[in-house]
Amino acid sequence: MIKPEGIDTSVPSPARVYDVMLGGKDNYEVDRKAAEGLLKIMPSARLVARQNRAFLGRAVRYLAGEAGIRQFLDIGTGLPTQENVHNVAQRVAPASRIVYADNDPLVLAHARALLTSTPEGATDYVDADLREPGAILEHATRTLDFDEPVALLLVAVLHFVPDEDDVHGIVARLVERLAPGSYLVISHGTPEADPEGVTGIADEFTRQAPTTQMAFRAPADIERFFTGFEPVDPGLGYITAWRPEGPVVPPEQVGLYGGVARKP
Repeated sequence: MIKPEGIDTSVPSPARVYDVMLGGKDNYEVDRKAAEGLLKIMPSARLVARQNRAFLGRAVRYLAGEAGIRQFLDIGTGLPTQENVHNVAQRVAPASRIVYADNDPLVLAHARALLTSTPEGATDYVDADLREPGAILEHATRTLDFDEPVALLLVAVLHFVPDEDDVHGIVARLVERLAPGSYLVISHGTPEADPEGVTGIADEFTRQAPTTQMAFRAPADIERFFTGFEPVDPGLGYITAWRPEGPVVPPEQVGLYGGVARKP
């Protein structure tokens, strides 16, 4: 794989490790070694990635269909794969408008090439960190109308922001900009179901990528992100139980908590 300018291949990237877990090819040896280390600690790590992706798809189908949302802001996009937000949303509603945000140079390179839109809709990409909510929102206004409902997607990204960076304050700034009728979608790692495995995952990732800190949070701390929002049935909980389309995977095998909620 050709390395785009600005990519450090000496340390693993969360987006590229996630790509490994999903069976993708947009990763480097350092990412594959990191994935191997994580799988030794938590053999279900590939299942976690697949279940997270499935939850994202179910949430977007609900939002574009039943909820009638036509605008999506996906922060912490990760590498483009199958069934991206715009693929799912525009299949339901071709006029959907999607803005992706990430700060990984490889994600940016692929996004520019692959995140295309239907003629009726639009897609855009913001090269910015979640810790820069103002910059993300400013750029997103080029494509999204924040006077109308927007679905804010924070899927498997908030646990990469430590408490000292005021993660709850960051989310509060983002949701404050959302109009009534908007939605918030979150999936977030929690240690509740498998404390030992989750702690091991966090320690291993930090060992291999010292600049990447993981902060898995208790369900009550995750629910704080939804303050002021009304959970969509069946409510907040483990994502495998949010409108499943098959047998429900036990929480201890996935350990991701969150859901979908509406701003009244």
